Amino acid sequence: MNHDSRSVDCVHHDLHADVVFNNPARHNAMSLSMWESLHDIVKGLARDKHIRAVVLSGAGNKAFVSGADISEFDANRSGADASAKYNEISESAELALREFPKPSVAKISGYCIGGGLGIALSCDIRICSDDSTFSIPAAKLGLGYNFANTSQLLRMLGQARASELIYTAKRLTAEEALSWGLVNQVVPAAQLDSVVEEMVSRITNNAPLTLAAFKAAAIAWARHDSQVELSDVTPLIDACFISEDYAEGRLAFKEKRKPIFKGC
Repeated sequence: MNHDSRSVDCVHHDLHADVVFNNPARHNAMSLSMWESLHDIVKGLARDKHIRAVVLSGAGNKAFVSGADISEFDANRSGADASAKYNEISESAELALREFPKPSVAKISGYCIGGGLGIALSCDIRICSDDSTFSIPAAKLGLGYNFANTSQLLRMLGQARASELIYTAKRLTAEEALSWGLVNQVVPAAQLDSVVEEMVSRITNNAPLTLAAFKAAAIAWARHDSQVELSDVTPLIDACFISEDYAEGRLAFKEKRKPIFKGC
């Protein structure tokens, strides 16, 4: 295992693998290198014939993933070209996870925010501790929320709930996330490991070809659902990353104050 303080670690077991987001100093926020590692690990596990399922979790018990590492945004996500490259890398990682040909389970403890929620929603099943919290704070930072994640959110929550989550940037408790359909199950924090272990055991003891056939059908269904014209959508997303509001959102985050947005 890689014990770097900003890494994505992978541990192989008999029939499944644990993928652990490891950036505890920033509540497991995703650095650019972590997005790249996630992509490579998921692709590698997809080819591993011995692995029947994957569990994703965050190091420690304070966060699953608290979003993208905003401390990197000035260097890696501040202009149009840099933002496009960053988005390409992060979206590629999430796509690899959404189209992972085997069952995936998000084991969520603590913060599941922004890009962290995007990762969790890219998994097939989500189980969280009762002290977890969920939100998408893109509107507080001036970020453009990408189309793939928007589509996923709309499919899972419906337009009314998805709109409320994005427009207000509100935080949901674990029980609210369950009632909204964001997670499959909420369990006491002390029982999270055992509950996930039991579920993964049940999954990996079932017929792999049946699971593979269902996953392939689910991937095909999702692809069909997202084949829409993006010419009117993509420019609006891109415009966020070259706006004054995005610069203001990053600055306000650094200064720990409420941002003042002007719509330009």
